[in-house]
Amino acid sequence: MADTEASSPERPPRTMSREARRTQLIESTIRTLATRGYARTTLTEVARTAGLSHGLVLFHFETKERLLSETLAWLAEEYRQNWQAALGSAGDDPADQLAAMIEADFAPTICTPERLAAWCAFWGEAQSRPLYQAACGEKDEDYTRTLEAICARMIRDGGYGLDPVFTARILRVTVEGVWLDMMTMARPYSVQEALDTVRLAASLCFPRHFPRA
Repeated sequence: MADTEASSPERPPRTMSREARRTQLIESTIRTLATRGYARTTLTEVARTAGLSHGLVLFHFETKERLLSETLAWLAEEYRQNWQAALGSAGDDPADQLAAMIEADFAPTICTPERLAAWCAFWGEAQSRPLYQAACGEKDEDYTRTLEAICARMIRDGGYGLDPVFTARILRVTVEGVWLDMMTMARPYSVQEALDTVRLAASLCFPRHFPRA
């Protein structure tokens, strides 16, 4: 099949670098996962979404499994870099660090309908495939350990008498819960309301650090 790409904003020229082309195809895979789901995402559907030939997708990724694996790894690394950058800019105060990590989960580049839908598609496969754990297990553990350490400092400094492991878990599952709400509710609430919900959870755990408005 001939490559039907055209030089336009939607279809970058044939001279793009290999890395740029792979990024384009990964973004198209994210969009396809959002509209078609995990099982119905195929190389052909990704090619159609990208406006490229099936052969070009096959050349870069060879199989659906490899394409999905690299897409998940790309999402996981994007997420890791996002929260680590936010944490690095927050300073040494644990309350500022926690606020930065919470807000990072709702950054415009991370909390988009397409990305949330793609995450949900992968989460649905986590129990039956090693794909998620291979790509995200270590990064999830790093995030969890960091969140627990911040909570431990706040508990110690504020004399809250909480368990840092359970407290970090409350905050993490609240974030994941509002993400799922935004994907599954018939009338989902806004990103701002989702962020406010997680901030409320933080204020219930740490009222002196996060006073309620």
